[in-house]
Amino acid sequence: MVESSSIELAKLSLEGLSVGDAFGEQFFGEPELVKSAIRHRQLPESPWHVTDDTIMALGIVEVLEQYHMINQDALARTFAVNYHLNPTRGYGGMAHRILGEISCGGDWRSISSAVFNGMGSFGNGGAMRVAPLGAYFYEDTQRVIEQARQSAEVTHAHPEGKAGAIAVALAAAFVSASAQQSTSTSGKEMLEFVAALTPESDTRSGIRTALTLPFSSPVDTVVRTLGNGSYISAPDTVPFCLWCAAKHLENYEEALWTTVSGLGDRDTTCAIVGGIVILATGGQSIPEHWLNSREPQAHWKQER
Repeated sequence: MVESSSIELAKLSLEGLSVGDAFGEQFFGEPELVKSAIRHRQLPESPWHVTDDTIMALGIVEVLEQYHMINQDALARTFAVNYHLNPTRGYGGMAHRILGEISCGGDWRSISSAVFNGMGSFGNGGAMRVAPLGAYFYEDTQRVIEQARQSAEVTHAHPEGKAGAIAVALAAAFVSASAQQSTSTSGKEMLEFVAALTPESDTRSGIRTALTLPFSSPVDTVVRTLGNGSYISAPDTVPFCLWCAAKHLENYEEALWTTVSGLGDRDTTCAIVGGIVILATGGQSIPEHWLNSREPQAHWKQER
């Protein structure tokens, strides 16, 4: 693979994340119809709109492009500005509260740490947006960990919310490093790398469990064991995503169909997987029709 700059890798990850996000978002609806469409691989009509997952990942890339690191105050402002431009992109209730208060001039430090009775959020929002950061800092594992932690705590002060972000960033960094060095690697090796470095947490325990599940396992079995994001928490989301990414590390299309078949928080799970797997192939495995179906980046900050 041709060596890419850090920001090029971050933008590549954003591309995979955004297509995954938009793809997964299309598979909400009447359960039996959705399951049938997934089973028969029936693609929805375009355009496929992106959600808050992509908008917040875009915010991370914008801050990295300007500061070459996570400036937390700048990231909070960027999240809030992008939210204010278009709050109808599927933001969750807690995100509405946090970003709304930041938009009104509140300090993210006190806002983020005050939610959930002072525990902070342990949701999957820090993880859903962070793959581009892992790609950006792929050459420095310790920096990946620290920068991912800082990117998460702007909105997710709970240790689980930060652990989820660190895990996804580590996965993206591992895949980026392997691809840039043209090193053959496996999904199991990626999971082992992430499990070893993610902070002790329920998220890390889930990733360790994911390592015990053969890639031949039925997705339903994997979901029963790991979750699928239905509880919108990092422990319920990240281990399943990493298993799906590891199963099809170099096949974007198969990775996304596997992920969406798990149902749950499918725009977010597909965003996480898409942002990782794209890094193994340099964008070559995204079907052209999928790219053309996702709404253009120029429209992301407009109302859908």
